[in-house]
Amino acid sequence: MAMWDRIKDQAKGLQQQAQGARGAGGHGRPGAGSGGHGRSGGGSKAQLVSTLKSQLTSLKTELKSGAYRDASMAMCALVAAADGNVDPAERQHVESLILNNDVLQNFPSEQLRQRFNKHVDQLSFNFQQGKAEALQEIAKAAKKPTEARAVVQTGFVVAGADGYIAPAEEQVLREACSVLGLSTQEFGL
Repeated sequence: MAMWDRIKDQAKGLQQQAQGARGAGGHGRPGAGSGGHGRSGGGSKAQLVSTLKSQLTSLKTELKSGAYRDASMAMCALVAAADGNVDPAERQHVESLILNNDVLQNFPSEQLRQRFNKHVDQLSFNFQQGKAEALQEIAKAAKKPTEARAVVQTGFVVAGADGYIAPAEEQVLREACSVLGLSTQEFGL
């Protein structure tokens, strides 16, 4: 059970950092999503993911650019292939998360599917090269801080959909923060 405790501790730290970042003139409405939950043990990773999800949803009307669409599809592909391989079931799973994501419904599903799969194919063929291309795509969103954050939030929501963010997924999220000029601490990474 030690691993579960580690995950809970990690999640608790992430939640505390997320609440701290939000309080420091972050984004969204003040106090949005933090409610009176405090630091409740088990569900805190889920809590962070759901907070990021609601922040994203509140920005839905702003997130309609091609740069956000393309960067977030590259981000999702990196999350799906973070461990260096993508099995068909995982690809399918991430694709369904994308198509059911409230904010991403701003875009035609065929555009999303096509861009996501293009990156996953490149990552499957040559991981390092595919990763470099995905990060270049992600970097294009850096011009607008709101979109840049939303790209990382989208990656986080997809990575955390199963209630656990693997070290390899954290690593690609950190790299995305780096190319976007965002602080990893803002996302508790």
